[in-house]
Formats: sequence, C-alpha cells, structure tokens
Amino acid sequence: MRIFTASLAAESNTFSPLPVSIQDFYDSFYAPPGKHPETPTLCSGPMVALRKRACQDGFELVEGTAAWAEPGGVVNRQAYEHLRDEILTQLDKVLPVQGVVLGLHGAMVAQGYDDCEGDLLQRVRELAGAEALISAELDPHSNLTKLMLENSDLLIHFKEFPHSDFYEQAERLVDLSLKAINGQIKPVQSVFDCRMIDVFPTTREPTRSFVDRLKSLEGKDKVLSISFVHGFLAGDVPELGSKILVVTDDDQVKGEALAAKLGKEAFALRGRSQPEYLTPHQAIEKALNVSGKPVVIADVWDNPGGGVAGDSTIILSTLMEMGVKDAALATIWDPIAVRLCMAAGEGARLKLRFGAKVCPEAGDPIDRDVLVKKVQRNATQSFGESVVPLGDSVMVDCDGIEVILNTVRSQAFGVDAFSNLGVVPEQKKILVVKSTNHFYAAFRPIAKEIFYVNSGDMYPHNAARTKYRKLRRDIWPRVQNPFKDD
Repeated sequence: MRIFTASLAAESNTFSPLPVSIQDFYDSFYAPPGKHPETPTLCSGPMVALRKRACQDGFELVEGTAAWAEPGGVVNRQAYEHLRDEILTQLDKVLPVQGVVLGLHGAMVAQGYDDCEGDLLQRVRELAGAEALISAELDPHSNLTKLMLENSDLLIHFKEFPHSDFYEQAERLVDLSLKAINGQIKPVQSVFDCRMIDVFPTTREPTRSFVDRLKSLEGKDKVLSISFVHGFLAGDVPELGSKILVVTDDDQVKGEALAAKLGKEAFALRGRSQPEYLTPHQAIEKALNVSGKPVVIADVWDNPGGGVAGDSTIILSTLMEMGVKDAALATIWDPIAVRLCMAAGEGARLKLRFGAKVCPEAGDPIDRDVLVKKVQRNATQSFGESVVPLGDSVMVDCDGIEVILNTVRSQAFGVDAFSNLGVVPEQKKILVVKSTNHFYAAFRPIAKEIFYVNSGDMYPHNAARTKYRKLRRDIWPRVQNPFKDD
C-alpha cells in the first residue's frame, strides 16, 4: 500500500490590503519532500501522524511539499499555481497510490481561484483516479464547497477554537483513512447548510456544549466523524457560511438526517456565542481595577490570524494616554522599525516611529524615544505542539510599556510570545495580545481576567454590513430568517 501526503494552506482575507506571495510561504513555513520537521504545523498534522502510522503498520509513505503562509489577503496566482503544481508533480511521479491524505485550510483564495482547495482536490482526483481514497484535514474557519466534497472521500475539520485539537483530528483522519483504504469502512459525506456566518469560540457557551455533543456522537451507530464548519467571515466567496458535515460508514440517509438535525441546532447558536466587546478605554479601566496580575486584553480585530496587518497602535496609544506603565504588548508588525532597533542594538536608545503603516483604521504611528531591551533573530512562539515563527524581533520600552515588534506577522498564541523576547508576563499588570481566541488556552491559566476589545474595523467582522460581492444566497445576519421559504 502506497500513500501520498502533502500540505498547502493559507487563510485568505479577501478584504485585506496584504497580498500573499511565494515569499510569504517561504517565510512562514516551507518544507520540501522529506524535510518536514517531527513537530506538526497547524495544517500539516496529517503528515506527522502518517509517519507514525507508517512506522507502525509498514505501508509506503511518500511525502510531498508542505507550505503554509500566515493569513493575509488574496494569494498571488503564480505563487498558488507554483505550489499546487509542485505537489501535483510529486504525486504524478509516484502513481499509482491507494490514498492521498492532505493538510489544507479551506479558506485559501488566489487570483483567479475562489476555491483553491476545491481546485487542488479536483486535480488530485484526476491524477489519482476514482479508486484512490482522497482525504484532508481542514480548519473550521473555512468555507466548505461543492467542489471539495465532489473530489474527496473524507474531510475532517478541527473542532476546537482555539484549535488545540488540530493534531488529535489529524490522527483521527489518518486512522479513518487507513481503515477506508483497507476496506474496513466506506466513508460517505453528508452536508447541511446552516445559512449563517458568525464567530464560535468553543471556550464559551453555548458552543462548548454543542461541540461536546458532536464528539459524543462520533464512533457510534455508523457515525465516523462530525465537523462544525464555522465559515470564514472575511472571505468574499460564493459558498461563504457555516455548515455541518457528517461522515457515516456507508449510510447516506442517516448522515443527511443527522446533518440536518445538528445544522438546525447550530443555527440556534447564532448571535449568542461571542464575548462582550469593550472599547480600549473601558478594558484598561476594568483591568486596572482587577486585584492581582496579569490581566489579558485581547485586541480581537487587529489579529494577524484573520489576515490583517497586526500593526494597530490604538490600544497602545490608549495605555500611554492613561499613564499605564506596568504593561506589555505582543505584537506590532513593523519590519522597518525592527531593522532600525537591531541596527542600534540592545541597550540603545533611539527616536523611533512604529506601527499603523498599512491602513487608516489602525490608528496613528507612534513617535517616541524607546529603549531597545531585547534583540532576537528568528524569534518563535509555541502553539500547542507547533512552533510558530515571529521572524527577527525586538522588545522595546516605550513610555514604560514593553512592546514587541516583529517581522513575520503572527497573532499571539503562547505566553512565550512574551517570555522569548524578555518580558516576564506573570509580573505585568496588563498583557495586550493581538488574537481573537487562539491565545486563550495558553493565557487562561495565568490570567486574573480576560477582556475582549473592539479597537476598530481592521477586520470585516460585521457580516450584516460587509460588502460581499460574490455571495450567492441569503445567510444570517444579512437576513434574519434565511429558511423562511423552505
């Protein structure tokens, strides 16, 4: 038995002013055949899980390229086609195969391609043939399309947000894929369109209980897998929106009935899942009144994980205006400022302008005398088992606030986003993170309180007023009852 595996992933905010090039993949993560590290990345978990099973079960595993770009805008057409064709050429050279197992995202858009994953899966199917099993793991912040379903046998999405289960679901995908190839099961996919788009943190009710219910149904009564596909708010694509995907063992009728039942339950969650959003001033005032430290303030819409720049200065400016000193912020993306600080060196003082370079909604640049306290080449942070690059980075003291500036855009995942740059996070009264919810698992154990801030419209977070041009159907909240004509 021969299985081919590869990974190609990016999350495309089609409203973002940041085009994604081939260099963005090389900067974030690129591993040619056989060079993938032992630790998985967010979207290449199946490759690592397959390695372990190949050693255990003795089948032939052929590894292709793995590439991931930090979320940004639309991917350059040449970049997507180059990476896609690189993987397809690798597959073509090792045919025939009994299975193709991929690590994807589900929200990649390139110039001329609204559905990159569907395009890739269709081309894989054409090469591998109808008899080969084609499976993939995806992010729930994606848009499940007809083309993806038509050209796959088994799709599994992460269940948790933050995505703490990405490797667990990769192992599940691999196990079910191997059982299908060996004839032990026959996966059949059923989908229900929930006709909505929203944000569903699984760290909060009611989403927490709903996802726990999905988990309790798996592995019983022919139900192999259930995915709650949240959808991706910032992707202007025809099939935008939330869906329920049920995979059964050769029972289409059961799968369709269960998907419809769960899909209607998911629709009932709309508008109830997000936390209260405060203004920067409100959040800082509340934080200062909390007993103990640290208090985490999440800048949710300047989150590079949603494809925006991550260079907003609004919360930092508010901290300085309010005279707060005992605070730290991770991160502000500003390669030019990093370069100037690295040239000056640790211990240097210099006049620095930084932040707010990409869009007017991000505030004004900061002009201050700063102290360069830490310089770190190729800085990283952790996200579960994954190592996430921050690029060359510095930590500067700006009016008593420790600010991390970085060169490779990334949201704050781990507490070590601070500690790796010399900040002692437990000793700070306020920690500002640029992240919607992925920070939660790492920061909840140390945080006295967590406050969520809406600091502006860097990310298109209100679907009712977002100017989608390609959306083909009515979805909530653009209409209140998209099922009224059923």
